[in-house]
Amino acid sequence: MPFAYLKGTVLNYEISGTGTPIVFIHPPLLTSEAFFYQKKQLSQHFQVITYDIRGHGASQASERPLSIELMARDVRMLLDEIGIEQAYLCGYSTGAMILLEALLMYPERFLGGIVVSGMSELTDVYNKIRVWMACNMTGPHLLMDLLKKAITNGNADTTATYRQLYESSQKDTADDVCMYFKQARSYTCTHRLRNIKHPILLMYGTKDRSFHRYANLLHQGLPHSSLYFLKDAKHQIPIKSAAKMNDLIRLWVESLEDQHTERGLLDLSIARKMNPAMYGEDTSGSEELGISPD
Repeated sequence: MPFAYLKGTVLNYEISGTGTPIVFIHPPLLTSEAFFYQKKQLSQHFQVITYDIRGHGASQASERPLSIELMARDVRMLLDEIGIEQAYLCGYSTGAMILLEALLMYPERFLGGIVVSGMSELTDVYNKIRVWMACNMTGPHLLMDLLKKAITNGNADTTATYRQLYESSQKDTADDVCMYFKQARSYTCTHRLRNIKHPILLMYGTKDRSFHRYANLLHQGLPHSSLYFLKDAKHQIPIKSAAKMNDLIRLWVESLEDQHTERGLLDLSIARKMNPAMYGEDTSGSEELGISPD
């Protein structure tokens, strides 16, 4: 994988395929390997760009304390470095915070956003405690190793995938991982969501109950969002529900690029192409496919 030498850091990145660019953003303690199936499957249709956040994977440790704003700037600088004027962003879990901030900071650089099990803020006690515990486990070496194993195992679908995720996280820097977790606890852009004018695809698992509040919060706050719940899926969608995620991304982006598809018919055009058995009901109960139309 090549390296991008940016101001204040060096990022490890990879480009797969050709076509419309989509940049994928991973959460703390995982790396770009979390999007293994997106690189493999979506690169047949798009230019898939994956990278390791500062202090994660093969990317250099940060010279400055990590912040959501700094990581959003890194995305823009990475696009500058590789010569891409505009791209879609896809943020998984806390990676969605970086996505949203990037859209707010550099709206002209992005075509839209894809939020997978993500949030604009973290408010529920259960997940805040989990993030607090994770941050406190990044200090002692043995505890951090246990945390890596727990997170990579939770995301893996096979033994081979687990090894791939775990090995790629071995170079993660404790300080940067902890700061990323801390940012997840304190960051919020909920009050600014109305300023994001881009089309946004929101994707959550029907079994990821604690994140349904964030799905609805984003759907209500974003002016142009489409909300989908993947039937029987949990939080770890990119690997454990990869086929459903990738099909939905492909159809959504293709529908946006079809100049003859009117915005009001977007969800309907996607719904007609999808397999109804793959999707569950949304919280509003408006469609069997799990779609909340704009």
